[in-house]
Parts: sequence; C-alpha cells; structure tokens
Amino acid sequence: MLVSTRAIVLSKQRFKDHDLIVTCYTRHFGRKSYILKGILRSKKAKLKPALFQPFSLLDIEADHKDSRSLQYIREARIYQSTPSIQTDVIKGSIVLFLSEILYSILREEEEREDLYRFIETAIVWFESHETNSNFHLLFLLEITKYLGFYPDLGNDAPYFDLQEGRGQQTGTGRYLIEGENLTRLKQVLGIKFDVNKKIRMSASQKREFLGMILLYFKLHLDGFKEPKSLAVFNEVFADQ
Repeated sequence: MLVSTRAIVLSKQRFKDHDLIVTCYTRHFGRKSYILKGILRSKKAKLKPALFQPFSLLDIEADHKDSRSLQYIREARIYQSTPSIQTDVIKGSIVLFLSEILYSILREEEEREDLYRFIETAIVWFESHETNSNFHLLFLLEITKYLGFYPDLGNDAPYFDLQEGRGQQTGTGRYLIEGENLTRLKQVLGIKFDVNKKIRMSASQKREFLGMILLYFKLHLDGFKEPKSLAVFNEVFADQ
C-alpha cells in the first residue's frame, strides 16, 4: 500500500555495505522502520543519507505492508529544516540523547496525532531558539503526559513517590524524592519551553535531576534502559 505521511527520524544504522535502516515516528502510522537499499553506494541516488538525521522532519511516500517489518521509502523531502540542530554541538548532543530515548519508548505502530504533534512542536521550537541546556529535562517530563504517567504532585505534598507517580504526605516508600529535587520538579512541571531557561541548576544538579527522570521512566516503562549515550551526554554538559 502506497502511503503519504509526515515522519520524524529517530535513528539510522548502516546495514550491510550500502544500505541504511531508518526508524521514524510517523504522523499516521506510529513507529515504522524502513530499509534504504543502495543509498550509500551512489551519489546519484534519489534519496540522500543527509535527509535521515535524527529529528529530521520529513514528508515521505512509502510502501507499507503489514507482512514485513521493514518498509520502503519511495520519496522523501524535508518539510521543516533544522540547520542549527544539525550544526550546534550542544543542540546536537541533546537531539542524539532524546532520539535514543524515543527510539526505545515509542513502540506502537498506530496513529497518535497528539503525541506526534507534541514531538514535532518541540523540535521546531528547539530549532528556532538559541541553545537551551534545560530543554531535554522539560521535554522528558512533558512527554509523560502522552505516555500516561505525568507526575501528580497533589496538594503541596512534602514527598513525591516515583513509583506511584504522585505526591505523598508520609516518607514511606522505596523511591521517594524530597527537598531540592522535589522543588526543582515543581519548578519544571507545567512551564513552557520558552521560559525554561529560568530554571537555575548547576551541572551536577542537572545530572542528578536527569538521573531521577530516567529512574522515573524505568519504573513506569517495561524494558526501559539507561541510554547508551548518557555518559557522553553528561561529559558534554559538564560545564553547562
């Protein structure tokens, strides 16, 4: 079946000598993986490898069949360019980190218009604004709205139970946060991308806060693992 859809590139990996396997989150069909045969062999190929960078925003025409795991892209073009994401070191590091997480957690092959729109809007905003080293923290917390475990802080509860996903009045539970981490969580929740630079955290505080978010994901998503890029990501942001 020939289909047309918008798609966000999540990953690409070389396959054999001249092929690429590209995984996208599509607007109409959820997660889909495509094999691009011979794309690395000829400079005259219709599809260019440069189109398929993480978080590229594409319009594609593809051949989909339910009987196979890898689909085929016939045509692709960028519908929203993201030059700063591709060239800025800090932005690029954030994109690689987030795309690895999305590749891990977005599994359903079904339409989720609200989720697609959220990711698309976040990428467009990130591209069009100056580098923001808090972006990934807000993105990860905001996407939990669409995944079904957005934090419920309750009525000024002094603790937050990561496993239960809600505020707690008593300090019982294995995965509780309180104090500064709880204060930062309250600051980040519900704010917009364009004001998140007001959050003031040192590099070590950001690492601790990110570790808390990743633990939160692990507690709520079966099979979620710490991203392989985390160590490199933290090194890049050591002075941010």
